[in-house]
Amino acid sequence: MGFIKDIFKLLRNTTWPTRKESWIDFRSIMEYTAFFVVIIYIFDQLIVSGLIRFINIF
Repeated sequence: MGFIKDIFKLLRNTTWPTRKESWIDFRSIMEYTAFFVVIIYIFDQLIVSGLIRFINIF
């Protein structure tokens, strides 16, 4: 049972983020996600248009 006791001790000693810090982190994650969605979408459109041109050659 020492393992379970140590887990709760570790959780009590952990510094948890405040509500404001949590929202800042959440907003940052959403911004990064949106940025990479746009980058992947642009890359996908370039690949698709290139493949269509390549298929039309044959």
